[in-house]
Amino acid sequence: MYKERSGGGGGSSRSEIVGGAIDRKRINDALNKRLEKSSTSTSKDKHQLPDVESETDSEEGSDVSGSEGDDDDDTSWISWFCNLRGNDFFCEVDEDYIQDDFNLCGLSGQVPYYEYALDLILDVESSNSEMFTEEQNELVESAAEMLYGLIHVRYILTTKGLAAMTEKYKKCDFGRCPRVFCCGQSCLPVGQSDIPRSSTVKIYCPKCQDISYPRSKFQDIDGAYFGTTFPHLFLMTNGNLKPQKPSQSYVPRIFGFKVHRP
Repeated sequence: MYKERSGGGGGSSRSEIVGGAIDRKRINDALNKRLEKSSTSTSKDKHQLPDVESETDSEEGSDVSGSEGDDDDDTSWISWFCNLRGNDFFCEVDEDYIQDDFNLCGLSGQVPYYEYALDLILDVESSNSEMFTEEQNELVESAAEMLYGLIHVRYILTTKGLAAMTEKYKKCDFGRCPRVFCCGQSCLPVGQSDIPRSSTVKIYCPKCQDISYPRSKFQDIDGAYFGTTFPHLFLMTNGNLKPQKPSQSYVPRIFGFKVHRP
């Protein structure tokens, strides 16, 4: 019925495959070996897939945990502002103090964009902030810095504010007196005027009782953000931190002789 076809490669004819028990057994054995081989490779692939997925999952997990850690590291506007370069003189004002309207009396008339600036300081999302242009956002940020400075000068005269500034004074955050005979005395920030934009901040030495310019990175700070009262009230409150006046003073000489003062 079937025409026999000899294989040049030593294979079996179609009739032999259909009718021969030996050839059928040979084919079954070959099929079984192929199935075993394919099942082995499949099982290996199955064993490898979870490993790859687990590595991917672990990487994704690390990314997620990292992003969550970044969210945990989010700081308030007050902390961010005080940690900016050149803002070392400022202490962090308690939000409870800012939220008390009595402590902000009279500031709304001095600061433009007052409500938006206050919301920015307290990290309150404003409904109209998304409608602001980039220039308006810059104005609000500038107003927030000014408002915080005006709040700061009031806060550092309170008990908590004095305590916060005491810690900074002990760490010499405000700098040291440049006079030789003051021997590196720690200084306090002071303003020459209580009116904003009148003069920049200076440092007051409680030892020689004179003022001088701070380091260059602090010379752009408005002196009104510390006021004319703070260093003197600070020393009255912390009498134990007030140093004695220097026992020496510089004497001008020419060839070893004192210069005559007319």
